[in-house]
Amino acid sequence: MARGGGTRDTSKLLMERSVPGRVGAVLPESDVPPQAMPDDPLLRRDLQLPEVSEPEVVQYFTALSQLNFSIDTHFYPLGSCTMKYNPKINDEAAFQPGFAAIHPLQPGEQSQGALEMLHRLQGYLGEITGLPGVSLSTLAGAHGEFAGMLMMRAYHHARGDTARLKVAIPDSAHGTNPASAAMAGFEVVTVASDDQGNVDLEALHDLAGPDLAGIMITLPSTLGLFDTGILDVCRIVHEAGGLVYGDGANMNALLGRVKLGALGFDVIHLNLHKTFSTPHGGGGPGAGPVCVSEELASYLPSPVVARNGGGAEYSLSTPANSIGKMSSFHGNFGVLVRAYTYIRTLGKEGIESISANAVLNANYLMESLRDKYLIPYDRTCMHEVVFSADWQRARGVSGLEIAKRLLDYGFHAPTMYFPLIVHEALMVEPTESETKETLDAFIQAMRDIDREADEDPDLVRNAPHTTPVSRLDEARAARHPDLRWQRP
Repeated sequence: MARGGGTRDTSKLLMERSVPGRVGAVLPESDVPPQAMPDDPLLRRDLQLPEVSEPEVVQYFTALSQLNFSIDTHFYPLGSCTMKYNPKINDEAAFQPGFAAIHPLQPGEQSQGALEMLHRLQGYLGEITGLPGVSLSTLAGAHGEFAGMLMMRAYHHARGDTARLKVAIPDSAHGTNPASAAMAGFEVVTVASDDQGNVDLEALHDLAGPDLAGIMITLPSTLGLFDTGILDVCRIVHEAGGLVYGDGANMNALLGRVKLGALGFDVIHLNLHKTFSTPHGGGGPGAGPVCVSEELASYLPSPVVARNGGGAEYSLSTPANSIGKMSSFHGNFGVLVRAYTYIRTLGKEGIESISANAVLNANYLMESLRDKYLIPYDRTCMHEVVFSADWQRARGVSGLEIAKRLLDYGFHAPTMYFPLIVHEALMVEPTESETKETLDAFIQAMRDIDREADEDPDLVRNAPHTTPVSRLDEARAARHPDLRWQRP
């Protein structure tokens, strides 16, 4: 990326360490028969590869890893992303040979243990959400959203209700919601929030007509709030003949406390890589299972795991009106094993403690910082709290600059400028896995930065100062990205 600031030289690039003739690995003799080379125009003859020893390679990548912020090394308060600790026992379970060494095309009679695990996980997720139909095949939250929208469309079409082309989405929604609805062929209509951060029921009434396919709503919302009118939202949509889709990305605030199916939701997705502690971010594997009411179960994406009588007790099945496959095979199996392990490790009481601690931690942050940072929607929050940096902005320091300064204090930045309806938004999710000592240190850092905005605003405006890469010129980086290394 193009830089507007400098860097501290923590380790030389591999190419700069290269010494002709130095060897880092000895490859065995190839057991693959020689093959004809591609046509000459397709061959690269100027490819420069570093010649380095194995210790140099290890040192280089180890040094790089130590420069990163990660959930295993830092407090990572990204709002709406639930960057919490991933218990290592989850990995140990997923690495067991019976899970790690099987192939998705093995016959079902040879995979009964894996299929039983998937079947149990389906049941657990159905019980937690109050929506008994579950498919595990979708690979991420947005993938689950898309599947939910396709099911919604298939349901209406099966009833001959093809005029339902509009999907209502609150203005506090995750950005993927309108994209998923549009990809499924729906027209997206925004519903405003009222002054308490709830869906404006009058505005929803106006939209609830014969052309409304449904609503996509996140509960709790991206404002970190439980919509106190959610029963009315579901009633209005259902009375108009529509369906209620729930973005379950924030379920760690509700686990063991509220079943979305009991509130009137028809379909939701769950982010296993958020709520159920499987790896998150960095382009790695995710999982976004969809859970539906009995009425929609026949439309689930395939495959789902069924329990049979006889020899092979578990088998893969395709629901009668399935929207079809959303991914290869059975979804991200290793991620599903991790989520299953997390649920079994915690049990019912542990699941309830997730939501209790997530809500407690967020409200502790809100109460501890309310005298220094504006709270646009001043209500008891759920799993995250949304501050505004408007008070600091009035002194010449923006929310972006506060987030950058937090890096100097050893904390990853919170989510900035989202949700869009909050000016200078700083969205902080402490998660349930952080201790009071960690939260107190974060609170003190936020208070210190507020003081610096008074006493030395340039210190905040030019942050970060102690990270390997200093302040970037973001406008220049966007216009003139530097995407590859070139020898000086």
